[in-house]
Amino acid sequence: MGFQRKIEIMDTTLRDGEQTSGVSFLPSEKLQVAKLLLEELKVDRIEVASARVSEGEMEGVKKITHWAAEKGYLDRIEVLGFVDTPASVDWITEAGGRVLNLLTKGSLNHLTHQLRKSKEQHFAEIEESVAYARSKGIEVNVYLEDWSNGMRNSLEYTMELINMLANNQVRRIMLPDTLGLLSPKEVTYFVKMITIEFPDVHFDFHAHNDYDLSVANVLEAICNGVSGVHTTVNGLGERAGNAPLESVIAVIKDFTDYKLSVKENKIYRVSKLVEQFSGQHIPSNKPVVGENVFTQTAGIHADGDNKKNLYFNDLMPERFGRQRKYALGKTSGKANIVKNLQELGISLEPEELTKVTQRIIELGDKKERVTTEDLPYIISDVLQNNSISHHIFIEGYSLSHSKGLRPTVQLKMNIYGESYEEGSSGDGQYDAFMKALSKIYKSIHKELPKLINYHVTIPPGGKTDAFVETVITWDYGRIFKTKGLDSDQTVAALKATEKMLNIIEQLDSKKTGSVKNQDQKTEQDNPTLYGNEYRTIAG
Repeated sequence: MGFQRKIEIMDTTLRDGEQTSGVSFLPSEKLQVAKLLLEELKVDRIEVASARVSEGEMEGVKKITHWAAEKGYLDRIEVLGFVDTPASVDWITEAGGRVLNLLTKGSLNHLTHQLRKSKEQHFAEIEESVAYARSKGIEVNVYLEDWSNGMRNSLEYTMELINMLANNQVRRIMLPDTLGLLSPKEVTYFVKMITIEFPDVHFDFHAHNDYDLSVANVLEAICNGVSGVHTTVNGLGERAGNAPLESVIAVIKDFTDYKLSVKENKIYRVSKLVEQFSGQHIPSNKPVVGENVFTQTAGIHADGDNKKNLYFNDLMPERFGRQRKYALGKTSGKANIVKNLQELGISLEPEELTKVTQRIIELGDKKERVTTEDLPYIISDVLQNNSISHHIFIEGYSLSHSKGLRPTVQLKMNIYGESYEEGSSGDGQYDAFMKALSKIYKSIHKELPKLINYHVTIPPGGKTDAFVETVITWDYGRIFKTKGLDSDQTVAALKATEKMLNIIEQLDSKKTGSVKNQDQKTEQDNPTLYGNEYRTIAG
């Protein structure tokens, strides 16, 4: 086996990533991210700040350099500085840093119109900055700001700058596509030109994502001779962001033979921490780290996975510390549901599975969000519904809740095809509902059971849109429970009560048709009615 070239990963989440609009890391947050990047994710270097920005920035860098010095990582901590001898170098020295990433002008356009200096002046000042940094024990890498425009529009100037830096033996020369304007073809052409001309120089490529080409451009840069690339976690950065670390790692591993030090199974953990600290939500369809990217939604895909992993690619979730999931919704099909049931250790009979599948499809049509955690509740609800006759149902209701006023309910019930309507107020919406229901039942000379317990649960880790399961315990000569499932707690209770009304109809039918005294009956007289589905206690 031949020599395997290593690609350095320099992550600039804490410097360039912090240029994302609205993002500002606290010093303590910077330290935590730095620790994860270097110790767990094992990136090669990190850029942690810009010199001379603020006292807070100085505090953050000092925290990181103090920790890094103890761990032997100080040469892997880099700070952006400017051609302003001695200011940036002194700032970095005071902060405890040992590596300067010197920002120079990589295009004649920037030099002429921003600095308003001649090439000779700029080159002389760069040499002065490099010499001063070395005198302070500071290692120097050099950014060529606006390098991509320089290669397009002032090639002679940019190549002359690179030649001067190579002769000054700076550690690395960094080639930034500052405005994210290059195509992959241009990256190939420009990088190949430079690496052929300067074969002994370590070049880094720094991509921005304005055209959504950052990862493609990184791949071209690597394949044409650069030795390092710059990334940010979750693609943070100015405008459309930088090349996302998670995608860059996956692409290098799967489409090249180059060696990396990064532990990709730690990517997701770091990504979620940066999401929390930055306040920048990760899009659900973002490659590698998005919530949905390892979730199969279509039932045909789950079916194919069951048979021979027909819908897998090389981006296996376990690589990144994640798991494949199978979404529950209107396109799920039985295969998705079976996958989720296997995860929960639940098996259903074919007829039961059909009914549960249909229920999930119905919920998906209503745009309800169904999760794996909801599944046991849905199963329980479906199985209970299946064992009850439905002669009585809630035909309509209006629930009101106002500050300073008692909740009111207007209720319309259908009982054996006849409609009954009543309204009432109460101490809560459900209390008002029960009082309106009592009026209807009193009008038809029927009794209601006594409510003896009311229990509400949501799935573990449930969100505000999670399903709510309401379990109500009733006494109607004997104890039984009914369940209601809905994303609204009160509606779930109404559904549980509707089931109760149909159950007491079945109980009354058994009473009139039985020779036994009510007190002599046992649950064994009606195993369907009093089976496990009614004895389950929520929570």
